[in-house]
Amino acid sequence: MSGQQEVIEFLSRAESYGALGDTVERIETHGSLVFLCGERVYKLKREIAYASLDFLTLQKRERACHAELLLNRRTAPGIYLAARSITRDSAGRLAFDGKGEVLDWVVVMRRFPQSALFERMALAGELTPSLMQALGVEVARFHAGAERMPAFGGSTGIHRSIESNHHELCRHRWLLDADAVQALCHDQLTLLDQLSAELDRRRHEGYVRRCHGDMRLANICLFEGRPTLFDGIEFSDEIACIDILHDLAFVLMDLQHHQLADLAPLVLRAYLDESGEAEDCRPLPLFLSVRAATRCFTLASSAQRQTTPEAAEAKAAQARMLLQQSRIYLLDHQALGLGYPQVTSIPSGSPRRHP
Repeated sequence: MSGQQEVIEFLSRAESYGALGDTVERIETHGSLVFLCGERVYKLKREIAYASLDFLTLQKRERACHAELLLNRRTAPGIYLAARSITRDSAGRLAFDGKGEVLDWVVVMRRFPQSALFERMALAGELTPSLMQALGVEVARFHAGAERMPAFGGSTGIHRSIESNHHELCRHRWLLDADAVQALCHDQLTLLDQLSAELDRRRHEGYVRRCHGDMRLANICLFEGRPTLFDGIEFSDEIACIDILHDLAFVLMDLQHHQLADLAPLVLRAYLDESGEAEDCRPLPLFLSVRAATRCFTLASSAQRQTTPEAAEAKAAQARMLLQQSRIYLLDHQALGLGYPQVTSIPSGSPRRHP
């Protein structure tokens, strides 16, 4: 972070925002540093690169900020306010949108209470059936207007997701059961073989769209009385341009992960009713399994960053539970608890193949 240290120090001072005497809170995420001051949030892309994310240059961070603003205004126009530059004048003073050299860019957002996050509400027991039905309707309306992206998705896209997840899971063999990781990949590929034609049909018929891409409970909030999606994927077309059921699967899986399996069918039912789609959810077990595997490796990675053994073990336990759940989705579709029999599962003991 040394290349951004001057900007980080600027964003860490309340006077930079004209808020003398106020405090600045800082949150670190996978790819960003988030600064909260007063009624605003300032999100700085970290000068960092991962397999699917590259913010190493100023130009890339600028493009990512503008893309994040544009894409997230589809679902949260009241939250996403602007993309602003941080500049240094001839006297060395830093400012927002000033004269002189541009050092970096931030996305400016309207602040809302952390208690409004659906993840916090889930932990507090505040997610209600009516709120879940409203969420299903909101997601269906968002997907209905989303741009169709037939160059992505289909069986090829899911195959890449499975292999990418497998690669990441294998990095955490010290924490996860290596045999279970291998078996999961084999079972996912087996089910993919059965669903390949169906996934490609859905792609050709327009079900692959520019979606949210990361529809976890942590990226949904109650804003102005409505379920609101925010923090969608802007840095990777491959992650964001997916089958709409694959997008929806993340929140369904996350509800079950938070021990709220009874709420997931309400979201799905409301989604299908609003979208007018047929109740053909055959790809759903595979999508849920892939989502659980993705969440598994992110939690395993988070376990390594914890500062206490207790916190690390808590994250590791969640990761192991998600690994198990990811395989259950494939082997027993009744475990979905979603009330729809038109799904495909692989019989226990099916032949498996290596990726």
